Amino acid sequence: MKTQQMALLTQDALLLPDGRIEVRIVEPRYLTMVANVFKGYYPLAFATARRHGQPPCYPTATQCEIIDFNQLQDDSLSIVLEGRQRVKILSAAQQLDKLWLASTLPCQNWAQEPISGEFELISAALEQFYHVNPELLELYNHVNLDDASWVSQRWLEVLPMYNRDKLLLVNQPDCHKTMDFVLQLIKSHVE
Repeated sequence: MKTQQMALLTQDALLLPDGRIEVRIVEPRYLTMVANVFKGYYPLAFATARRHGQPPCYPTATQCEIIDFNQLQDDSLSIVLEGRQRVKILSAAQQLDKLWLASTLPCQNWAQEPISGEFELISAALEQFYHVNPELLELYNHVNLDDASWVSQRWLEVLPMYNRDKLLLVNQPDCHKTMDFVLQLIKSHVE
C-alpha cells in the first residue's frame, strides 16, 4: 500500500464509506480547496475534528467524493460528500492558506455481510430513524438495510456519542462490535 496526499476537511461529524453528509462551505480558502479537488490536484479526506490537535482531527479519516453541490441564498456553498475508502492520517501539514494536506494510507473497509437474526432490529430502527429525519434519507439514492456493515456505519454517523468513542468502534476489523453496541442501546431504550 502506498501513501497519498489528500486535502483534509475536518468537521465535528463522522463520515464512513458509503455514507453521505452535506457540508456548508463558507470561507474562501475552503472554496479554493473544493475547486482544487474538482481540478484533480488531490483527493479529499473527511476527518472528525479534534480540538487542540495537531493535525486538528483524529487519525482515522475517509476519502470521499463530492457528489453534489449547490450555491445557497447567502452565497455559501453546500456540498454533498460520499465516503469511499477509510484512510489513516500518517502526518499533516498546514499550508500558507491555512488548509491542511495530509499524508494518508488506505485502510481496509468493513466487508459487506448480510444482517440477520436479532440484528434485524437495528436495521428496522435505522429505517425508522430515517423516516423521522427525512433530510438525512434524502441524501441517499438507495439505502442498503440488508447489509450489516452499511447499517452499522450509518448508526455510527448519527449516534449522539463522543467522537473518540465512535472511533474506537470504527477502528475495529469488522462491524460486529458496533452491531452489538447498537443492539444493546436499542434494547435498553425499549425495556
